[in-house]
This record gives sequence, C-alpha cells and structure tokens, in this order.
Amino acid sequence: MTPAARLQAAIEVLDEVIASVRDDGPPADAIVTRYFKHRRYAGSKDRRAVRELVFRGIRHTAERPENGRAAMIGLAKSEPELWDLFGQPRGPEPLSDHDTCAESGSVPAWLVPELSPLVTPDEWPALLERAPLDLRVNIAKSSRDELLEQFADAAPTPISPWGIRLPPGSRIDDHPAFASGLFEVQDEGSQLIALSCGAENRERIIDLCAGAGGKSLALAAAASDATIIATDSNRARLSGLRPRAERAGAVIETRLLNPPNELEELADWRTMADIVLVDAPCSGSGTWRRNPEGRWRLTPQRLDQLTAAQERLLDIAAALVRPGGRLVYAVCSLLSREGAGQIERFRQRHSSWISEDTAIAAGRADGAGRLLTPAHRTDGFFVARLRRPC
Repeated sequence: MTPAARLQAAIEVLDEVIASVRDDGPPADAIVTRYFKHRRYAGSKDRRAVRELVFRGIRHTAERPENGRAAMIGLAKSEPELWDLFGQPRGPEPLSDHDTCAESGSVPAWLVPELSPLVTPDEWPALLERAPLDLRVNIAKSSRDELLEQFADAAPTPISPWGIRLPPGSRIDDHPAFASGLFEVQDEGSQLIALSCGAENRERIIDLCAGAGGKSLALAAAASDATIIATDSNRARLSGLRPRAERAGAVIETRLLNPPNELEELADWRTMADIVLVDAPCSGSGTWRRNPEGRWRLTPQRLDQLTAAQERLLDIAAALVRPGGRLVYAVCSLLSREGAGQIERFRQRHSSWISEDTAIAAGRADGAGRLLTPAHRTDGFFVARLRRPC
C-alpha cells in the first residue's frame, strides 16, 4: 500500500469506529482487526501503519468527529506530510472548500468542568500518551528481582512494589513466566488500588465489581490465606477469572450477581467482610491513553447513569462490611463527581464511617481519597478507604 492508500484505509476504519461509537459497538482495536481480515493484500507493515494512523487520529480529536475524513484532516493540519497525500492516486479525494475539520484537543469541552481541579491543563496531553506495558509479579510464586532478570528493557515500576514496566508494544503472552503464572498484565494504577486494601491473611474479602478478576488475583497473591470472593453481573467477564486463577495458583470463589438483587444473593456475606473493594463502573477517563475513543463514547446521560450506579454499589458494599472492616472505593476516572464527590455524598449518607489513609506514596490528596493521573505515569484513578465503626 502506498502512503496515500494507507491514509484512505485509516479514514475508512475511522468511519467504522465513529459508527460503532454511535451504536455502542466494538472498540477501535477490534474494528481495525476486522477491517484487515477482509483485505488480505495488506502486509504487516501496512496494518501497523494504518492502525497507527487511526489511533493518532482518535487521540488528536477530543470530540467525536462527523466522519473519518474530518478527523484525518484535523490531524493533517499538524502533520504536513499527511496533508500532501489528499488527492494522490489510491488516496483520499482532494481537499475542497466544503471539507470540515475536526478540532484537536485532549478533553471534550463538556467534560472540562467535570475534571478534578487537581488535573491541570498542562497535564492533559499526558492523558493520551501511549501507555507502557506493566506487569504485576505474582509474589506468591516469585519476586520482582527474579522476574526482572527474565526481561530485557524491563524496569521496576516507580510506585508499586509488585510491578515491572516494559516498553509499549512489548509481547509477553508467549513468555514462559506467563504460562507458569509468575505475572499478570496489570497497569501500575490497578496494582495500587489492590495495594490500598491492605489485605492480610485469613481476612474475608469481596471484590464486588471484579470483572475478569485482575485485582482479585493481586489480593490473593498479597494474602494467600485470605478468603476471597469475586462477584460481577457480567458473566462473560467473570468467566475469564477461572483460567487466570488456575495459572496463578490462587483460590478465588466467583459468584454471578443479578441486579438489583445483589444484597439478597450475598446474604451470607452481610456484615461479614473484612474488606469490600468497589472498583466501580465509571467514565474510564483515567484510561484514555489505552482507550482514546472512550472520550467519544461518553455522554452527559451516560455519566449520570454511571454515578447513580456507583452510589448504589457503595451502599451495597456498606451493608457487607463487618463492624471495624474496610470499604475501598476506586474508579479509573479523573472526574470529581465520580471520585471525591462520590465519597463525600457517601459520607453524608453514612456519617459515622471513618476515612483512612490509603498508604499510596504518590498522587494528591483529593477529599477523602487520593488521585493519580497519567502525569504520575499510571492510568488515572481515584481511590479512598473507609472504615466502618465498631
């Protein structure tokens, strides 16, 4: 494929991404893969080049554009070599006076007032930088020093004592240490959320919104004699935990919940848990560097739905914590309404609960919790720890 043909392919892929965002369809990565599945003539260099163009276009454009051509014109305004490809053979149609141009930016305009004031404009570009690959060492089976010796270009994560950092795009799924359960792929931010729980042996722990169980696995490694139950309402995601737990040598019970009946289905855990972790569904604004089209998917209505769900989950968690136990709340979000504001509202409803230090040696104090952003070289997240009075 010529450079012009690659640009045209990127525009076509972006058109599909925009349609997928509008219809709540698959993510951009899946769309790129599907696009080339039906275009066998494209070589590996072509696929990589087009994928890079697609994601550069997404990162460059804060608001969902009218179409892929508008996104690429916006990108080309800052990259003259792309501008010159319009009108070339097999490339996009020549530029005309009727063409629209997507505005560049990091944060959608409507979300700027929602951002935590601790996230300053000079940090916004970091929200979309390409993320490194972080691994969490399974400390029940190995040590970080031992694992560092098995990877070239590896370095310890600067904050998490469990992490190893590799360059973006590193391949690890065929590494022998992965098959042996010595590590899991997990961003340093997610590791720190698990670390904030302060899990100890013989404790009873609920990971209430476990998904595929990354944090459950981290908790099991940190406290191998703890009783851990991972729950979620998404069967497909939760089913991914079983093979991961077997590989890691972790014993974790899973339980599929059916909203709005979670408390009834967890009646045997009511006021019994030493720790309840609520890694709640959220805007994902802290993970835009991994999922930049997430900015296009979020709407004011969706944000309202998410904050209502977070509030409900916090109240469910509160009923499960034993007297003297801990509730850890986390969101991969940089929005005040989902982070410090959500905990402030919880404490208005549960005024006797006590805020505790999360023991994270990084980030910024934000209300009753701590906030980290990609400027700290992690995914952005808010985490708070509360103790139920005895």
